[in-house]
Amino acid sequence: MTTSNRLGELLVREKLISLQQLRRAQEEQTRSGKNLGYTLAKLGYISDNEITGFLSAQFRLPAISLDEYEIEADVTKLVARDMCDKHKIIPVSRSGSSLIVAMADPTNLHAIDDIKFLTGYNVEPVVASETSIQAAIERYYNIGPSYEEVMADLELGNEEIDFTATEEEINALELEKASADAPVVRLVNVLLLNAIRKGASDIHVEPYEKRLRVRYRIDGVLTEEMNPPLKLKNALVSRLKIMSQLDIAERRLPQDGRIKLKLGKGREMDFRVSVLPTMWGEKVVLRLLDKGNLQLDMTKLGFDADPLTDFQWAINQPWGMVLVTGPTGSGKTTTLYSALSDLNKPGVNISTAEDPVEYNLHGINQVQMHDEIGLNFAMALRSFLRQDPDIIMVGEVRDFETAEISVKAALTGHLVLSTLHTNDAPATISRLLNMGVEPFLITASVNLVLAQRLARRVCPECSRPVAVDPEALADLGASPEQTKTAKLARGAGCTVCNNTGYKGRIALYEVMKFTDDLKEMVLQGASTAELKTAAIRKGMSTLRASGIRKVLEGVTTAEEVLRVTMAD
Repeated sequence: MTTSNRLGELLVREKLISLQQLRRAQEEQTRSGKNLGYTLAKLGYISDNEITGFLSAQFRLPAISLDEYEIEADVTKLVARDMCDKHKIIPVSRSGSSLIVAMADPTNLHAIDDIKFLTGYNVEPVVASETSIQAAIERYYNIGPSYEEVMADLELGNEEIDFTATEEEINALELEKASADAPVVRLVNVLLLNAIRKGASDIHVEPYEKRLRVRYRIDGVLTEEMNPPLKLKNALVSRLKIMSQLDIAERRLPQDGRIKLKLGKGREMDFRVSVLPTMWGEKVVLRLLDKGNLQLDMTKLGFDADPLTDFQWAINQPWGMVLVTGPTGSGKTTTLYSALSDLNKPGVNISTAEDPVEYNLHGINQVQMHDEIGLNFAMALRSFLRQDPDIIMVGEVRDFETAEISVKAALTGHLVLSTLHTNDAPATISRLLNMGVEPFLITASVNLVLAQRLARRVCPECSRPVAVDPEALADLGASPEQTKTAKLARGAGCTVCNNTGYKGRIALYEVMKFTDDLKEMVLQGASTAELKTAAIRKGMSTLRASGIRKVLEGVTTAEEVLRVTMAD
């Protein structure tokens, strides 16, 4: 749902405007192209100040009048104008390691994450009207050097300036013909089949100014595979686009597609294809989806006995929420699919909203999201609730609206499974609170939170015992008792593991059962650190502790655990 639609719904819900007024404003907005807040104010239904005050009270954030505020130039330099226009935000000031940002939509976590990633600052949102933010953007970002200053900086003198010509437009028919040439067809086939043979999860085809690079992501780590001739760049990309049923003539916009390969003996392999225009051409990333390798047996994913018992308890409850958290590529979807596979019985109605649907599961109603036509997680969730569901899986809780509907579904007799992007299990509760979900709703709905990472396994073909260093293990966090029974191993490197010493991956889990004591702490406003300490005291095994056990069993190495987990 867009910022405008979310604002409209909130204003109607709080009876600050009527539904008829919202409909009229939306019709006017469609004609004028202006934002909803501006349109509502223009029609006299509500003032800009009232909208800002409402959002401030709704999300318990300070409001700011940008007209009365002077923003320093070194602050605006921290965030580019295109990001300000995209998210309707503007940086206001710095305070230590924090950047104060005025936002028209304080629930826009994507904007907060983007700014935090690009600037390295912690983001503290304040509320301002969309109209005043747009005016401030025009005011602070339209200042540029004069023509004279630019010419003076160049210090031309009598020197000549060389201009590199932009890549000429290539006829689509020529591209199609070149992509059908035997060498290109063979090269693409080799790329795809080698990736399958080596167990890669992704293929990256990357053009640069003077070279073309192909990399495979194997067991979570990118390795360079080959450097095809640069002259094959356009033909190679076009071949992949034709196989994905994409528009080969469109080279300025990102595109997404899919390739399905039949490999004989009834085996099929899907490739999810993403094409992105870059400085030197189009970069193509292919995600390999091998249903034959999908591990749906939870006992083989890497769970220890007690965390597995807790997780199975949570997914077998008649209602409530189970949240799985971790970064992209940490195996969250596999864990959820494993849970759904356990729950998938003839007497149960399961619906999933995914973006994208990675694997097709028989007996489960899977819905692909299409944001461009308005089919997002929130809309799918509303529809699910009219479909007599027992179990709902939501691909990701991204915003307040999705979180709110998920919580309500969990409170009305449904089991809801979903994912979030946080660093560990206790931080998930804080993330929901920051989204605007009330503490009493979180404590009433959440059954369990699971955080996970993927660490590479020691290759079984070249695994060798390693001498135990008690001091090193103690530094890692192992107890003296654990050190006594340790059986460390390391891969020497062989043809099976491409001389890396690792083959396959194992999941590390941090399972936080949301007990009554933890719920009481949330209601009393406990911090993430306090929740984590209490959960560990109650027996929660952290990601680092889970990794240490795998090291002591010889499943993975200390370097791997240090790479994918943080110290407790």
